[in-house]
Amino acid sequence: MVARLVAPVVALAAAVVALVLVWPALFGLQDQLIVAQLIAFRALMAIGAIVVVIVLSLLALVRALRRTAVVLGVVLLAFAIANAGILGVRGFTQQPASAAQTSSAETITVLSWNTLGGSPGADQVAKLALDRGADIVSLPETTDAFATEVAELMRAGGSPMWALGLSFSEIYEARSTAVLISPDLGEYTVESAGGTGPPGNTNVSPTVVATPDSGDGPTIVAVHAVSPLRGEMTNWRSDLDWLAAQCTSGSDVIMAGDFNATLDHMIGRGTDGGELGACHDAAAANDAAALGTWPSDIPMPLGAPIDHIMATSGWTATSFEVITSLDELGSDHRPVLATLRRS
Repeated sequence: MVARLVAPVVALAAAVVALVLVWPALFGLQDQLIVAQLIAFRALMAIGAIVVVIVLSLLALVRALRRTAVVLGVVLLAFAIANAGILGVRGFTQQPASAAQTSSAETITVLSWNTLGGSPGADQVAKLALDRGADIVSLPETTDAFATEVAELMRAGGSPMWALGLSFSEIYEARSTAVLISPDLGEYTVESAGGTGPPGNTNVSPTVVATPDSGDGPTIVAVHAVSPLRGEMTNWRSDLDWLAAQCTSGSDVIMAGDFNATLDHMIGRGTDGGELGACHDAAAANDAAALGTWPSDIPMPLGAPIDHIMATSGWTATSFEVITSLDELGSDHRPVLATLRRS
């Protein structure tokens, strides 16, 4: 009798929790503490649910626990399938640039890599940018001095770059962001130098907003939003709102960097069909939005896709790739690379 009463209560509670984690936006919880952290790792949640289902199948052999174990197992199995389905729709497909997608006035190659204070070394960053023909290189957690060293190495390699940077701290390298821009795109000036927080910047780590001096060309935004940690949730939500505001309808913007947010966290912050403001995600456009970019010490399908390359509707993302061959170089993030073509 007790088992018959407990089973439906347990099943209902489990179903509510599962629904919240599968579809948090239904309850407006996609950017709230605990839920935000869990949904960043949908693959791990699905695997964890399967493991519990296996344990419950063994517990079901005990007569007194059978009913509760079975109903809870069914809920968790459905939960695992739902998360796997969402990831499958978003895609695990690597879409490297083809040989025909070389840089030109109408095609730009964008590279982003959170370097964890320059951990991979300037030579490795420069080599990657040169090998991939990058026109824009977004470097969160990177000092201006390190970015300048990368730019000098790239110039020596035949691809000169402007190096622009911002820092909110002389002590913590994580509070510095830099961007490299090819002179082929024109000269650029940093517009987001006015201190921390809105209306001029993100709250904890700087985001570099560079505008073309000629007024002709895309505004380039090298992103670093704060991590959604306890005590930083308000700043994190504010950062995402501020970044969304950089992408307005009719503007010409390319954003790349460490957003510390997946597509789930951006729900409700898109306009005009964009994922964040009016900006469209290059990974989502190439069936690659489930590829994990952080942390680099776990398999890519299990990681959180929090590094993005995005652009307004004047650009079409023709390729997107998460680079895994440099996982051992010290950064906890994987580089991401996209090719953008003028629509």
